[in-house]
Amino acid sequence: MSIRPTTARLLSELDHRRIDLLLTRSDAQRFVELHSLLDDADIVPAPEVPAAVVTMYTRLVVEDPDGSNRRQLTLCYPNDADPAAGLVSVLSPIGGALLGRRRGDEVAWTTPTGSTQRLRIVELAFQPEASGDYTM
Repeated sequence: MSIRPTTARLLSELDHRRIDLLLTRSDAQRFVELHSLLDDADIVPAPEVPAAVVTMYTRLVVEDPDGSNRRQLTLCYPNDADPAAGLVSVLSPIGGALLGRRRGDEVAWTTPTGSTQRLRIVELAFQPEASGDYTM
């Protein structure tokens, strides 16, 4: 179970459309939280996404809540996922927890083994929309 932020998450229209299509092709029961996120998110045109929001193919720096274990992750679609290389699928628990969050947010998710994990988003090293790429 993910912790819900006090404000709605923000998604670009393109990310929303692509993830919705991806979910229609997947086991709906398995992705209830992601469906809920899509239903509840604020949707804006890609050029209006603030640079501090995690979108698809955002490369971000995260750390444990105590400030330790800093690492870089990139949020991607399942076909590009490679957890060992830091490429996390939006369909994974951590990927769903990061989508639409902002720099400075702490995210939580439940692992497949049932434990709760937490990370803080420290920095967005690259966000496609901030660099003018609205098609990634």
